[in-house]
Amino acid sequence: MRIVVQRVKEASVTIDGTKKSSIGVGMMILVGVEEADTVDDVEWLAKKVIAMRIFNDSEGVMNLPISAVDGDILVVSQFTLHASTRKGNRPSYIRAARPETAIPLYRAFIDALNAQLPRPCGEGTFGADMQVALVNDGPVTIIIDSKLRE
Repeated sequence: MRIVVQRVKEASVTIDGTKKSSIGVGMMILVGVEEADTVDDVEWLAKKVIAMRIFNDSEGVMNLPISAVDGDILVVSQFTLHASTRKGNRPSYIRAARPETAIPLYRAFIDALNAQLPRPCGEGTFGADMQVALVNDGPVTIIIDSKLRE
């Protein structure tokens, strides 16, 4: 699994002109699932995200996890995170998981985050054409790939 975590002041996802979900201060997380991913990848990433110290302390140093700032999380599926651009100009998405693999792992990731948060995550709709809006705070943007743990 590959995720992009953005520290945000606010974020939202809109589908067909209707706002599906929005958050204030917290994290906007784009999630890409590949065929080789398992529940182990989900659990590792969820723990990593919850513990990640990317919010400022009183000294202005990124030293606090999301729980310390009472932040929210918005999760959006993003199969294009597994794009291969090695050949030609048209990206290949051959590593991106098919929906029958990706949807359960995407849902498991949201469930794993929800189990560790005081409020449920906001979320997009898997496979939908979504418009995502956000105000990146910092900017802070971090890419994490569960296959690159070491």
